[in-house]
Order: sequence, then structure tokens, then C-alpha cells
Amino acid sequence: MSEARTKGLTRRALLSRAVAAGALAVTGAGFIAAPDAAWAVEVTAISEHEMATLLQMARDIYPHDRIGDRYYAIAVKGYDTPEQKAVVAEGIAALDAAAKAAGFDDYLSAGWEADRVAILRGMEDSPFFQTVRGGLVTGLYNQKEVWPIFGYEGESFSQGGYIYRGFDDIDWL
Repeated sequence: MSEARTKGLTRRALLSRAVAAGALAVTGAGFIAAPDAAWAVEVTAISEHEMATLLQMARDIYPHDRIGDRYYAIAVKGYDTPEQKAVVAEGIAALDAAAKAAGFDDYLSAGWEADRVAILRGMEDSPFFQTVRGGLVTGLYNQKEVWPIFGYEGESFSQGGYIYRGFDDIDWL
């Protein structure tokens, strides 16, 4: 009996492959899933490559090891619109061209963070870079889920201000 099981496809393997194929058929193209976490982002206007590049760019501009990629994905999801499509395409093309000039296939293929940061420094005065950088300030740091990671307790006005809520309890200064 065990010999017959090893020759053919087991029921468990068949079901597993069927579920994976069904999920691929349901999601279709334009879907980026994290291989190591439970999050995904679906793209509608921009390409998967452009979204993945925006995600890596966001992580390189504001690197925080304790913040998961899903928060960065939420921060850059706003660029996946028909209005932003041309700006993103042009900006990512310029970023990939700068990476090619530095000896890489594209921005994502630059494996070291220092290499990607050097590429970004070369285009930090561009309107595309400034738009993404500025959008990340609010897109990333206005997410209430990341506030506890930084020790920020939220706004204080509704609770009487900080003076009676530990304004001097910062231990990292």
C-alpha cells in the first residue's frame, strides 16, 4: 500500500495543488502576496513590478526593521490609481534606468540596501522621489497600528493633554 502511494499523487497533495490553482484563478494577475507573512496587495492601475518597486523604495527611504511590509504596502497603495499611473510608470522607469547605469538589471535586483540608497540619492531631487517621500510621511506614520512600535500613544487633546499623561516618561533620550 505505501508503494502505491509513493508512485502516484496523494490525496493531500492533490487537494493542496487544487486549492493553489483555484486561488491563482480567483486572484488573477496584479496580485502581490508576501511569501513570509499574511498580507497581500492587489494592483489595478500600475504593474506588479511598479508596486514591488514602490514597496522596496518606501522601505529604503524610511527603513524600520520592526515595521512589516504590509504597513509599507498600505502606505504606497494610494499610487495604484489611473491618475497616478503615468507618474509612477515614468518614475519607476527612471529609477530602473539609474539602477542599470549602476550595473543592476533594475532597482529590485540591487540586493544590498546601500546600493539601492545610492541609487535613490542620485534621484532625490526629482519630483517623483519627493512625491513618494512626502506621501510616505503621512501614509506610513499615520497608521495607528505602527504607533505602539515607536512608543507613540496617540493624540492627547481628547484626554487632557500630555502634561498629566507622562510627557516626561521618554526613556530613549
